[in-house]
Amino acid sequence: MKKEILIGFAIGLVATAFGFYIYVEFVSTYSFDETLKILDEGNLYGKVLGLAAIPNLFVFFIFLKKKQDLRARGVLLASFFVAFLILVSKFL
Repeated sequence: MKKEILIGFAIGLVATAFGFYIYVEFVSTYSFDETLKILDEGNLYGKVLGLAAIPNLFVFFIFLKKKQDLRARGVLLASFFVAFLILVSKFL
């Protein structure tokens, strides 16, 4: 049981990292390094992480459709973890 939740959590974090990379590489008009500098200067990591967590929604519903509820729970926990990171980034 714990293993399935941990797998879902890891997949949720990978999906968020993939969403972050897709945003920085393809949506932004600047290069990868310039975009990271702009995010750091403008303290925009929270907003970009919020957008980067969108792929978790698709992964969550795929796991639900395949009847893998524990992995879906892990993806949901990863989404809450990202939301906590966004909250922390707003106050720092």
